[in-house]
Amino acid sequence: MQYVTLNNGLRMPQLGFGVWQVPDDQAQASVETALEVGYRSIDTARIYDNEAGTGRALAASGLPREELFVTTKLWNDDQGADKALKAFDASLERLGLDYVDLYLIHWPVPAQDAYVDTWKVLERIAAEGRAKAVGVSNFTEKTLARLLENTDLVPAVNQIELHPYFSQEAMRGLNASHGILTEAWSPLGQGKGLLEEPVLAEIGAKHGKTAAQVVLRWHLQTGNIVIPKSVTPSRIAENFDVFDFALEGDDLDRIGALDRDGRIGPDPDGFNVV
Repeated sequence: MQYVTLNNGLRMPQLGFGVWQVPDDQAQASVETALEVGYRSIDTARIYDNEAGTGRALAASGLPREELFVTTKLWNDDQGADKALKAFDASLERLGLDYVDLYLIHWPVPAQDAYVDTWKVLERIAAEGRAKAVGVSNFTEKTLARLLENTDLVPAVNQIELHPYFSQEAMRGLNASHGILTEAWSPLGQGKGLLEEPVLAEIGAKHGKTAAQVVLRWHLQTGNIVIPKSVTPSRIAENFDVFDFALEGDDLDRIGALDRDGRIGPDPDGFNVV
């Protein structure tokens, strides 16, 4: 495993396991498999409706709590000073944990205009030690700037859509300029053509790796935190098997040239679903 260090000194595995779109009754088995393979970072969210299954897997693993890095997220309709703390407490209860390692605002929801007040609740949670670190997800140049101007604590992480078709170089640079690490969601492009890219197949053949492994290695060498998701045991293991090779400079250049502003998810500045 490779680790990154957050801006508060906390170490975080650079490769984690995501459970987006995994039903709660499958989450336990998937997370148990991931932990058996070697993952120690698990990424869930209230809106995924699988915090309970994730928590059961964490408990069943028998692993010491300090070896695990657990992330969950605050959903949009729980934003605001009055709701956010209750929502956090409810997530802890579902997970069966006394604390999480990282707690994120899932989306800024600009039209709701509550993310600044919400962040102040997260600052309190962090000060109490019930989240070892706090961060944001899907924040853009505009929303991140407003947050930083009106609050005291700099987010540890900004989790954004990021893959070779949508490499977000400017946003990654902006995050880095503030000491914020970038975490990639949909790192493999959600199965929408990226892994059929001939360039990735050629690079994979050179290294004896799959296209998915090449993409995950690109994330690691680019400095991104990455959280691939799968419910297939063989794929969970394959996605973890990326620490025994390195992409060369030419490989990285070829992958970097794939960027086509290929956003798959919604534009966060216009996403106001609650």
